[in-house]
Amino acid sequence: MPTITLSKLVKQYSGSQSAAVKGIDLTVQDGEFMCLLGPSGCGKTTMLRMIAGIESASGGVIQIGEQIVDSVSDAQFVPPEHRGIGLVFQSYALWPHMTVERNVDFGLRLQKVPTEERQRRCQEVMEKLRIAQYAKRYPSQLSGGQQQRVALARMLAVNPKVLLLDEPLSNLDASLRLEMRAELRRIHETFGTTIVFVSHDQWEAMTLATRIAVMSEGEIQQVGTPDEIYAQPANPFVAQFIGNPRINWLEPHTFCQSELGHYLAPLMVHQDNLVKLGVRPESIIINDDPNGFSATVTNIIPTGGSWVIELQTGNVILSHSTQIMPRWTVNQVVRCQLPIDALHGFDAQGTRLNLLAAQTSGYQVASCCSYSNRETPHQPSIASSSSPTLQL
Repeated sequence: MPTITLSKLVKQYSGSQSAAVKGIDLTVQDGEFMCLLGPSGCGKTTMLRMIAGIESASGGVIQIGEQIVDSVSDAQFVPPEHRGIGLVFQSYALWPHMTVERNVDFGLRLQKVPTEERQRRCQEVMEKLRIAQYAKRYPSQLSGGQQQRVALARMLAVNPKVLLLDEPLSNLDASLRLEMRAELRRIHETFGTTIVFVSHDQWEAMTLATRIAVMSEGEIQQVGTPDEIYAQPANPFVAQFIGNPRINWLEPHTFCQSELGHYLAPLMVHQDNLVKLGVRPESIIINDDPNGFSATVTNIIPTGGSWVIELQTGNVILSHSTQIMPRWTVNQVVRCQLPIDALHGFDAQGTRLNLLAAQTSGYQVASCCSYSNRETPHQPSIASSSSPTLQL
């Protein structure tokens, strides 16, 4: 299967002041499952359509394997039918008057594949996608998930070098979507096809992709594995877009004179350019450790298999999530800790900071906060554990 290379790719629509895609560089490796993830209007579908050849680039180069399929500067453009690509749209786009079998072999008929070979490939792909028993049915007689499998089978039957999927699961209900996610993973493992998948659903991206390209306003914000994207977001947009419940944001000026500010003082003194600090809900530790900071439980929200605990400390509201039934009650005061390696810090330009430098031992305590209610601040220390926490 080929590698897809996008170099300085631009798409500017006539009459628009801002480009839909702004000079993107991206490589999709041979056999990779790449997800283009982002909110509506970020340019992910436009990129997919340019790879497919449905849209032409305004600038830059698209290369599939060894072949340049779109280059404005060299006046090269390979039409979609000659790119060896299969495209599955958000709508299934099945022929309603054709049976499942005829829908699946439609592309093979256009390619004038011999009858015996066509029947063999059609039967093979229908069996792999578990729709062979529906071969004589029409699309109207199938469920949404079955129709989606037929659309995928039609593309896979022609053995495309690259499979492009434009939000193919968005029309399915929750149970079918879960089933089709597993199906897509199995298809990728079985066929080894290079797949580019467009989605605005972070959980689809996290569970399906080998790598994710997070997009916003026509630009790629970060490219990495699902674990990298989640654990080390490159900027505040990625940190906030990925994760549910959303990341908690702490801005130093909002808690400067609070107990939380004192708790974070040893971190702040070594990060004087820190303007935005994030912690994911599941990373907050609630225990009886006196070295933590106090917070009041203001709400407990069951979400089915997990709980969201709302905490208030000073004027800061935090969300904590847990899969263990909470033993706390509303209005109860608890002690909380924030593991240093679970904190995400960014400067004024949105650049990620290395907060682990705050673990350096032997430093002198200083604070950006006012301790008007204390004669002297407590001497802080760093807990020595696999997930160190700041201590009062």
